Amino acid sequence: MHQAEYSQRREALMAKIGKGSAVFRSAPMAVMHNDVEYTFRQDSDFYYLTGFNEPEAVAVLAPHHEEHRFVLFVQPKDLEKETWAGYRIGVEAAKERFGADIVYPIAELDEKLPQYLEKADRIYYRLGRDKGFNETLLKHWQKLLAVYPKKGMGPTAIEDPAPVLHPMRQVKTAAELELMRIAASIAVDAHNRAREFARSGRYEYEVQAEIEHTFRLQGAIGPAYPSIVASGANACVLHYTENTCQLQDGDLLLIDAGCAYEYYNSDITRTFPVSGKFTAEQKAIYEIVLEAQLRAIAQVHPGNPYSQIHDTAVRVIVEGLLDLGLLQGNIDEIIKEEKYKPFYMHRTGHWLGLDVHDVGVYQHGETPHNLEPGQVTTIEPGIYISPYLKPVEGQPDIDPRWHGIGVRIEDDVLVTSTGSEILTAGVPKAIYL
Repeated sequence: MHQAEYSQRREALMAKIGKGSAVFRSAPMAVMHNDVEYTFRQDSDFYYLTGFNEPEAVAVLAPHHEEHRFVLFVQPKDLEKETWAGYRIGVEAAKERFGADIVYPIAELDEKLPQYLEKADRIYYRLGRDKGFNETLLKHWQKLLAVYPKKGMGPTAIEDPAPVLHPMRQVKTAAELELMRIAASIAVDAHNRAREFARSGRYEYEVQAEIEHTFRLQGAIGPAYPSIVASGANACVLHYTENTCQLQDGDLLLIDAGCAYEYYNSDITRTFPVSGKFTAEQKAIYEIVLEAQLRAIAQVHPGNPYSQIHDTAVRVIVEGLLDLGLLQGNIDEIIKEEKYKPFYMHRTGHWLGLDVHDVGVYQHGETPHNLEPGQVTTIEPGIYISPYLKPVEGQPDIDPRWHGIGVRIEDDVLVTSTGSEILTAGVPKAIYL
């Protein structure tokens, strides 16, 4: 992505914070075991504003400062450390490559940071997962508060930048959508490859390997989240990731997998029979979920409340389960009392972008958030009939012939100016009926 895109984002945020200063900390390195670290993944807010992809960094936006409105603190070049842990951009190159007004070594943070806070009326900072940096920032703020009575100026509050920044992230630019389309296209190819590869006798992890091989082969960073390859009753576990069982004829296979491409994510789920043919019960459940998804997607239109997507899917699912005798009673009462939840316990979607469960609100108090062009959401209804499903009072016992059926269908859907665009339409979902 061009640096002009990041610059525009910073300018937009600085226009919103006025006389404030915003401070963003890079993600910490996470330890896998002993002294082995996970592959570094930058904090999404930090990356959204800078494009800088190294740990031990701080970004400061100070729109009121006379010279330095965008400041970076980064690790300096160090040949010995880079030999072990990889190359660093360094102070001098960071200024040129990332458009900062000035770049300091991270070791100078304590000395240099106060000058970018002292004239601000507030500090925008999210007290997050880096406890050490939280304490550093609070220390500087307390010092500025102590001299406020003498100077009559300085930050008197710390405010979370999320309510200002996250609505920006929620609406994707053309450049972001280009990356999301690539992520979607790669995941589409991976799912289609998995469908061709999956057959009785193979193991879930073998299918997973084919999916993730396709991700990397086509330039994705890797999976957007742990890939779910769930056969048979495993599909009734929403976040099943063991992927160790052998595929059997007669089973359904639920695959929930997406990739990250330049930090932008895709998220697709398909469910199909291992043998290529549904049982009568599997087909009945699949038809309900597919109809719920199609009708929910039809609600994706600018100005429609986000909640309408879920409400539509729930009603279709409850109607279908009533028709099959898996629920009984009045449809409106079942929905109001959430008696469908043993079969459908999650929401119908989530925002998608730099995070798989991306930032952005779904409602404002009791008022649902209305859809806007440029937002991307998943649409993923499902029905899960666990072998361990406990009967609900007033509801029928479940005949064992339904046990172990789990179906979810998920697509990534862009809100357009006139309706919607399904970014992941290239994976068939009606072909199995």
